[in-house]
Amino acid sequence: MDSCIQTILNVIESRGVLDDTIIMPNSDHGETLYEHEYWVDHRGLYDSSLLVPLIIRYPSKIPAVLRLSGYNQLKDFVPTLLELAEIDSDIRFDGRSPMGIVRGELASYEAEIYITERTWMRMHGWRTPQWKLIRALEPDFHFKPPVELSNLVEDPDETTDVAAEHADVVEALTERVECWIAVRESETGLPNPIFHQGDWHGHDGIGAFTSSQQACDTLYIGDSSAALRLSS
Repeated sequence: MDSCIQTILNVIESRGVLDDTIIMPNSDHGETLYEHEYWVDHRGLYDSSLLVPLIIRYPSKIPAVLRLSGYNQLKDFVPTLLELAEIDSDIRFDGRSPMGIVRGELASYEAEIYITERTWMRMHGWRTPQWKLIRALEPDFHFKPPVELSNLVEDPDETTDVAAEHADVVEALTERVECWIAVRESETGLPNPIFHQGDWHGHDGIGAFTSSQQACDTLYIGDSSAALRLSS
């Protein structure tokens, strides 16, 4: 990947427009390597999958070697491009350009966010600068507990579940999840799709799993026959 990016940059530079080109490498997800027994994948709601880089090179607007710790999300990507390009689209986006953070006008956007996974497993939760709540909506095929809480300040790698020790935090963050869903359903007039997806697991006709073992046996793609069945 590095060499491919370098090839693109070389072509842009050869045409004499490198400093006039907005370059924003980004990713749609992170990658879990050997953490949490996920083994080189990007499912789930741990930070190794949630956090992605936002790198911007545009010398006329972005100071070189400036590194910021504030939060922004992928929904901010297009508004950022438009602001840097000085294009007024007259479109109302959910996201916002983080250039206000770059200019030092504020520290961060949306430090608390609703998080959700509905590709392999149905789960959701809430993330703050200190806490991460994960609630599974069906048995987890990695045999994880139905409720997990991590203290991201003391345990940034999310290796210790402290849900039992901080029931009050679990309750408070669960309330925020429920309030967020209620607000979004009211704003859009649509039900949260994570609760309304019919035959969720598709080809097998199983619907919601009843146990982690059933989920593991059904979704495991470590052999060619299972992979073929799941992709057909």
